[in-house]
Amino acid sequence: MSSETSTLGGQENIYDNEDMNLEQKNDEIDIIEKKFYLFKKVSHIEKSNFYEFLSVMLDSGVNFIQALESFSDRTKNEYFREKIWEIKTYVSSWESLSKAMKKMPDLFGDTETSITEAGEKSGSLVNSLESLSNDFKKIHNLRGKIKGALTYPIIIFLFLIVAVIIVMTYVIPMLKPLFDTAEVELPFATIALIATSDFISNYLFYIISGIAVFFVWILFYKNTPSGKEIFDRFFLGLPLIWNLYRNYIISRVASNLGVLISAWVPILKILTLVGKSTNNVVYVALFDRIITKVSSGSKIVESMLEIDPTHEYFPSDFITMLSVWEKTANIWKITEKINNQYTIEIDNSLASITKWIEPIAIASAWIFVLWFAFAIFGAILKLTQTVG
Repeated sequence: MSSETSTLGGQENIYDNEDMNLEQKNDEIDIIEKKFYLFKKVSHIEKSNFYEFLSVMLDSGVNFIQALESFSDRTKNEYFREKIWEIKTYVSSWESLSKAMKKMPDLFGDTETSITEAGEKSGSLVNSLESLSNDFKKIHNLRGKIKGALTYPIIIFLFLIVAVIIVMTYVIPMLKPLFDTAEVELPFATIALIATSDFISNYLFYIISGIAVFFVWILFYKNTPSGKEIFDRFFLGLPLIWNLYRNYIISRVASNLGVLISAWVPILKILTLVGKSTNNVVYVALFDRIITKVSSGSKIVESMLEIDPTHEYFPSDFITMLSVWEKTANIWKITEKINNQYTIEIDNSLASITKWIEPIAIASAWIFVLWFAFAIFGAILKLTQTVG
């Protein structure tokens, strides 16, 4: 075994492959190839648990192969279990963890493989795995907060839509014969309500189908290069949403900077990976320009100020704290503080969005109720006047 793989994580021979012969490896590969999964997804918390488990086991002196076997028995995700066994097969064939991960680009991103590879080369694999675990845990918690904050407003809108559909397709058609037999001029609100009810009742299937097709098209189109660019720019310019979106990106930038620099990844590669990790074409382009300037001898903070002098994409407090890092080289504490600060900012942005969404939902409900009341009672008043 090479010296690179014999001291990973500060342990001797953690990639031990003596417990599996070539025939066993080929048998496992054949079994893996026969399996098919409709949904191939591994959540952030599952990845966090995976890296944390490996870190703890290796730090305790457990063999890497045994650690993989133990985790595969624990996980309930069949697809993830299959991939873990693939990793075990590769590692048993004298390959490092990072090389095995590179063969699974759909599961492991460039940032993960780079941090793992840096940990292997520096003999600090345990620390690298622990950093990855903490990072994925932060992502999971952050997304959980966003989903939790938006759940209540979404439920309000869904109930409102269901209520409108019930009224338009069931209540109004029951009242319509009463209005049709009355030889009176109905109020405009009543005419509009009946016309809307007729339209929804007659074309409800087509309306629902059209909305479904539209959302499916959106899901596919936003994954195309042109669609992704349009949506990325759209969300960065959308009122209320842009601040939340930018704060989320900055928190990810800070977290990834800290993890990658602490893992001793080369600075230009760090900037490339951090740009990609934003998953936003605007920020990827900005980091490409930063890389060009840094490769020419400029500092990171100086480059950020040159390409974003108005602090539209990189807030002034973020730039200020990064400049402290460049002076003190205390990257871990600085990025941790930035991440914590922008997590708080995200909480504030979510509170602001929720504060606006709830009144909008309630106002929409009241508008429909008032329309319904004016339409029905206006028609009834006309009928009573005619009878009188």
